[in-house]
Amino acid sequence: MDEDTDQTLDTVGPRLRALRKERDATLADLSARTGISVSTLSRLESGARKPTLELLLPLAKAHGVTLDDLVGAPPTGDPRIHMRPVTRHGMIHLPLTRHPGGVQAYKLIIPAGPRQEPNPQTHEGYEWMYVLNGRLRVVLGEHDFVMKPGEAAEFDTRTPHWFGRAGDEPVEFLSLFGSQGERAHLRAKPKGRNS
Repeated sequence: MDEDTDQTLDTVGPRLRALRKERDATLADLSARTGISVSTLSRLESGARKPTLELLLPLAKAHGVTLDDLVGAPPTGDPRIHMRPVTRHGMIHLPLTRHPGGVQAYKLIIPAGPRQEPNPQTHEGYEWMYVLNGRLRVVLGEHDFVMKPGEAAEFDTRTPHWFGRAGDEPVEFLSLFGSQGERAHLRAKPKGRNS
């Protein structure tokens, strides 16, 4: 291996530790999600074990980051975001951000199909949503409402929440999500003011 590769691999351990701590996960939590032993994870984080593709792939998936982000690969010079869709809970998630931690941006698509029954969930974080196309049904605590294109909502995800199609047509919306409770700060000019 050349010196640059060795230096890149040496940074993987601290990156792994930082990602795990950002998510308030223990080595045991990560071991349960990846199938990698606690001792191997500990040795990876401390730099006592060199990372391999077999170890990095499940870790990247568990942390929700790309392999490039996990190893700190140098940028290719291409500024385009290459979205890789992931389907979860019947929704297509297109990640629009590639950095670990902080506020994450997604485009979500709920394909056409049969009606869905609300199943509100809670988790740490803060979410902001903006409807692009279709009608989005949102159940938030005791509220049950429908959002149309151009409408936005934001909420603490510790409040029981669920969202799905309001009809049979597909719905597309943008979501900004901060797992540590980061809020999306929007700036707009007050009405009646000139720049």
